Amino acid sequence: MKSLIFLLGLLGATRAVTVSVSATASHPIPTTLWGQMFEDISSGDGGLYAELLQNRAFQQVTPGTSAALNAWQAVNGATISVIAESVPVSSALPNALHVVIPNGRTGPVGFANTGYFGIKVTASTTYSASFFYRFPTASSFRGTATVSLQTSSGQILGSSTVSISGAQTSWQQLSVQITPTITPSSTGNLFVITLDGSAAAGQTINFAMLSLFPPTFKDRPNGMRIDIAEALSEMRPSFFRFPGGNNLEGQTVATRWQWNATVGPLVERPGRVGDWGYINTDGLGLFEYLTWCEDLNMIPIMAVWAGFALGGTSVAEADLQPFIQQAIDQINFVIGAQGTSEAADLRVSLGHPEPFALTFVEVGNEDFFAANTYVYRWHDFVDTLQAQFPDLHFIATSDTSNPILSPNPTEYDIHVYQTPSWFAQNSFFYDGFERNVTRYFEGEYAAISTNPDDIFGTPADGRLTFPTMQSSTGEAAFMTGLERNSDIVFAASYAPLLNHVANSQWTPNLVSFDSGAVYRSTSFYVQMLFSQNRGDEYIPSTLPNRTGTIFWSVVRNTTAQSIIIKVSNTIATETSLTFNLPFTTVATTGTLQIIQGSATTSNTPTTPNAAVPVTSSIGTGKTFTYNAPGFSFSVITLVAH
Repeated sequence: MKSLIFLLGLLGATRAVTVSVSATASHPIPTTLWGQMFEDISSGDGGLYAELLQNRAFQQVTPGTSAALNAWQAVNGATISVIAESVPVSSALPNALHVVIPNGRTGPVGFANTGYFGIKVTASTTYSASFFYRFPTASSFRGTATVSLQTSSGQILGSSTVSISGAQTSWQQLSVQITPTITPSSTGNLFVITLDGSAAAGQTINFAMLSLFPPTFKDRPNGMRIDIAEALSEMRPSFFRFPGGNNLEGQTVATRWQWNATVGPLVERPGRVGDWGYINTDGLGLFEYLTWCEDLNMIPIMAVWAGFALGGTSVAEADLQPFIQQAIDQINFVIGAQGTSEAADLRVSLGHPEPFALTFVEVGNEDFFAANTYVYRWHDFVDTLQAQFPDLHFIATSDTSNPILSPNPTEYDIHVYQTPSWFAQNSFFYDGFERNVTRYFEGEYAAISTNPDDIFGTPADGRLTFPTMQSSTGEAAFMTGLERNSDIVFAASYAPLLNHVANSQWTPNLVSFDSGAVYRSTSFYVQMLFSQNRGDEYIPSTLPNRTGTIFWSVVRNTTAQSIIIKVSNTIATETSLTFNLPFTTVATTGTLQIIQGSATTSNTPTTPNAAVPVTSSIGTGKTFTYNAPGFSFSVITLVAH
């Protein structure tokens, strides 16, 4: 019995590890290492893109159907339907909302929009609303339309009025501002346009391209939702990969993402049926992506469509040229000098005379799904693009070196979705890669399930709904390996980045949100801590046990003359680490940043701050011991040189 008790005591005891740190760096760390991957997967429309009205322009819907009225409802007896306009507001937007004010109604009559599963309304905040209208048949009507924000029960939170005329048979855009005086307790609010029922009885009016914007991040027109943008900014990302991801490819060639359909006036953007089951407005288009990169000081990693659609179609080699030309035009829009191409001049006309920054172009997405055709598609695209843009780097998206590609890729994008334990046990994933001219972009990765036999299954079968401390520490262990191998790994990004909890297409996600709030996950904080605590040199140290449970990396910030130690403990048992530092000068105190919890601790809408980083002081020196709590990720920073 005593032996059993002694054995149990050993099993529960703090494990001890000694880490000897080198005095000399092994390699510089690329400034691009930590960033963000984005595609519109319940994340752009109704999310990062600040537009508050859902189905604002009736894009890609079938007129006359109830589905075409998604998010719209009649107010006080009006008759509303979506029609194919005989005189559309633009060739890109053929549909309109047909509104009939019936006889015999009094009071406000019109229509309302429910937003993207709610509309957040805040008192003293100015909202910018606009819409196009016309009377299909001229009438003598003269009156006012009231544009308001209301609760679902009809309480007016703020309103404005605008004059409309029955003589207006061509499209006219009207704009108003609404400053609510009340902050409601719920986000279940409505955007409402009404006319006086008695005065407008019998009138028929068509509406198109309606819009409602709150204030945006950095006051960008057609810009980003502030609270989501601020959360992403906290990560201090170095790059932003866009527009996908699967959402680049389209289910068919015709429904692929096309850059030229996403720029210019909103009325000239037709939208598209996206690859995640809903319609993309493309209000968040190429120009908006690029200015967003500028606002957060990120470099773009931009994808071009490369001849493969998710439905299984690969464009024949003989038919690729128009698509290669479209990629050329897309790149010229970004970096072409004024006067050198129509695409570059289009960018200039939109108010950005100087070229945007661009170094990396990704050719396709996950082309291991069509590896046999990627051989000729990669060759034909890259041969042509390299000749025209010799300073750019082109990233391949097939499996590394399988198939063999020509020209030889200098960069590959690698994706992995796995279990927390897989990530911990694969922190040495890149250590065995050959050191040659090839570098790697860990473009999508996340611990998404605890069930290795059904990674993409349901929550009932182990799929995570939100990241947990177990999944986040597994990812952190993997990230220490990315940092150690940053001589060949030049960039890495968790995926997916964003998710609307009321319309989720994928779980888990780095940042979740609804119409009223943003929820930073445990994995968000791990990513943030890595990105905020960067070094410019990697410092070798005693290597972790490849099949162990505690992992670390050591980097140097030469400007601050500091050493930064990152530690991920992937199990519940506390682990003791003793660090031996060889430097002449070592501070006796440092800073500890730590996030910790149980295996299942998770930041959710009901427990948004279950685990958050905590900062404190820690005793340090040439030799010091740190006890890493179970399921924790820690960052220790100290001056040492």
